[in-house]
Amino acid sequence: MEKSQRCNKDTNTNIGFCLLPSELIQNILFHLCIPEIIRMKLLNKFVLTTISDRSFIRQLNDGSQRDTWIFVYTRRWRRDNGVLHGFSDRSVRWFKIPVAEILAGEIRPGEDLYLLTASGNFLLFASNTHSGIIAVDLVGKIVTRISSCPLGPRGTSSWRRSGMKLVPDPSSPSHFRFMFAEMVNNRPVLFTYHSNTATWHTKEAEDTTNWVLKKNSNVLFLSLSNRPHESTVMSVDDDGSMINQFPTILRPRINQDAIRQCPSSVGFSRNDLESQLLHIHGDEYKVVIRLDTVDNSKMKKMMKSLEVWEISSNGEKWELVSIAPSEVISNKPCGVMMGCLERRLGVIRVALMTNHEGLWNIIWLDYDKQKDKWEWVPLPDCRFLQGSNMAGISFSSGLTLSL
Repeated sequence: MEKSQRCNKDTNTNIGFCLLPSELIQNILFHLCIPEIIRMKLLNKFVLTTISDRSFIRQLNDGSQRDTWIFVYTRRWRRDNGVLHGFSDRSVRWFKIPVAEILAGEIRPGEDLYLLTASGNFLLFASNTHSGIIAVDLVGKIVTRISSCPLGPRGTSSWRRSGMKLVPDPSSPSHFRFMFAEMVNNRPVLFTYHSNTATWHTKEAEDTTNWVLKKNSNVLFLSLSNRPHESTVMSVDDDGSMINQFPTILRPRINQDAIRQCPSSVGFSRNDLESQLLHIHGDEYKVVIRLDTVDNSKMKKMMKSLEVWEISSNGEKWELVSIAPSEVISNKPCGVMMGCLERRLGVIRVALMTNHEGLWNIIWLDYDKQKDKWEWVPLPDCRFLQGSNMAGISFSSGLTLSL
């Protein structure tokens, strides 16, 4: 009886929604995130027709592609089918995304996957089982195994988060370019995979003495290494086709006093619990987090300060941009801290994952450089993290629907 009443109520709600003016329905849909809109397609044919309208899709994509997503991939145990959760900066809840269903039939049972990076509709996974790369189109529900890397099989430990970049093809939403920088025989090399041709291209980078960052230029930065006093970063002029690339090597230095006693790592990094500083790299920026011990315990620390640094306009040094105000600094103790960083649409975004006595927590901070404004992005409860093993985290640009 209760089930019958619930079904009648849902049916009446669906009918009532469809009786609204089409302009109002579209306005409601514009305020939803792409995963919610995809589910709305199942409501009835009227809503499906509205969502499938090309004019509606163009308007929707214009807004949604400016969204920022954070994706977290977790597993209960090593051979478990992982679970992907996503959160958008204009949503109020975590979305459980059925990536396991998309991967079903395309990967072998028990394949050990790790989320490397994400951008737009695409996620890139590394397989520890077969040392390969798998691309997933979340909206199109398409899985692609990337052909063998020129460097041969690579496990997840071989990839550096800030040394890679996933770029959707603006002229063809179903394709992307994947780039990563690596030292080969002590020479910096750029590797680029084009999904439209399923081919790899390599190009050796050169040192330069007259590099200048031009305003409004589309330049990509890939970290190669980060020593105590000097970093090695590859600069790539992205012309869209990647045909006329001219990768160059920059070696920005940092003041010795600013990084005293600081062992640094590149990309998705974590402190070793003995150090007092943590470096997280992304694009032409890095975040330096200063940590204090709690109760004289080396296994328990608390964030003291967070600084944003950027590569200077001539590429020769790191320059301090901003120090986060105390009100956005977490005062919760942690035993482990790791994170990722991204710059997009003029905003520097930092995601920090902390673990204290087995409990995971995520901190999301935004810094608008032009406005010199810090913002703490509130996240819903991350209960899905508890009892799980981390298998990757990444920022991403907004999801879009295909025309």
